[in-house]
Amino acid sequence: MNSEYLTVSQLTRYIKYKIDNDANLQEVYLKGEISNFKAHTRGHFYFTIKDEGSRINAVMFASNASKVKFTPEDGMKILVTGRISVYEATGGYQIYVNDMMEDGVGNLYIAFEQLKKKLAGEGLFDDRYKKQVPKIPQRVGVITASTGAAIRDIISTINRRFPLTEIILLPSLVQGDGAKEDIVKQIKKSVDYNLDVLIVGRGGGSIEDLWAFNEEMVARAIFECPIPVISAVGHEIDFTIADFVADLRAPTPTGAAELAVPNKIDVINYINQLNIRKTKAIKTILELKKKRLDNIKGHYILNNPLDLYSAKIQKLDYLEERLIKSFKNILDKDKIKVKNIMAKTLFENPLVVLDKSKQKYLLLLSKLDALSPLKTLERGYGIIKLNDKAVTSINNLNKGDLVNIELKDGIKEAIIK
Repeated sequence: MNSEYLTVSQLTRYIKYKIDNDANLQEVYLKGEISNFKAHTRGHFYFTIKDEGSRINAVMFASNASKVKFTPEDGMKILVTGRISVYEATGGYQIYVNDMMEDGVGNLYIAFEQLKKKLAGEGLFDDRYKKQVPKIPQRVGVITASTGAAIRDIISTINRRFPLTEIILLPSLVQGDGAKEDIVKQIKKSVDYNLDVLIVGRGGGSIEDLWAFNEEMVARAIFECPIPVISAVGHEIDFTIADFVADLRAPTPTGAAELAVPNKIDVINYINQLNIRKTKAIKTILELKKKRLDNIKGHYILNNPLDLYSAKIQKLDYLEERLIKSFKNILDKDKIKVKNIMAKTLFENPLVVLDKSKQKYLLLLSKLDALSPLKTLERGYGIIKLNDKAVTSINNLNKGDLVNIELKDGIKEAIIK
């Protein structure tokens, strides 16, 4: 009886076998909306595709997920191609996606807009970071394919416009696998060539052909390059991320060459204009100097040099008179002061002044003598000192203290009992 029952694994394996061998389910074109999107750290995509009535789990392994040029998000309408199979661990059927694009918009366009928005948000397109391209560069670097119309157009244009400029070609892949890495490598290498300006570009093509110039690593390499960069990718209607991040954008490689170097005819005309302006400026300076010299030569001082000294002599006489007058005023004031001093009593009868001072001195001396402690001792009084300090109260003395008794004719020691 038990032999008629299947295990869950057996049933699931049988259903998987049937689905895997159904030719109609090996290449399915499916459209719907993304939900529960998760990007695994190993590069795999796990998500659900749903519509109004149903949903299906979806898996896109890293080998295929790496080819998606945009970032899938919940709610995004997509078109996918893949095969239907069963995941035995859960018994659920799901689609293994090989290719994915947004419904109604190509993958590359989506990736372009997403990266453009990201880099713009970081400020890589801001004018404040744009470097100035020198007017007359001595050495121009070119990163493009070593063969093709682009390099020929750039070389011929530079040689025609300003043949004194040296051209350094840094050959690179410009489309296909490895192109973005090659372009970045040459941008970094360009720093070693002492370049004044760097042209990065190629001729026109489809968005797929130009895609290397829409890669994030290329955009960041251009932004970080210390050399002014002119982007020259595609035709006039084609814009790439490189165009936005470069210091200057040219619609074509020929246009880039025209922006990189001046026209020799314009340079010659500019030099001629400078010569004309220089000659005119020198002539103006000489005329001004000549006019100034004529004014100096016609000055009355040069015609009458003694007039210069006569004015100085007159001023000197005036200052001398003022000095003498000032000295006289000072002497007169000092004479009056001396006269007033001499008129005082001290100078008329100095003995009278001396007697008054002597009497005042004797009076002060008698008062001081009356207050002298020696007078007190002469009247029979004494001073008791303990440790060289006068004792003012009996409470300050203790039995056995050694004291000094000072009288008018001497000092004796005593012990308190």
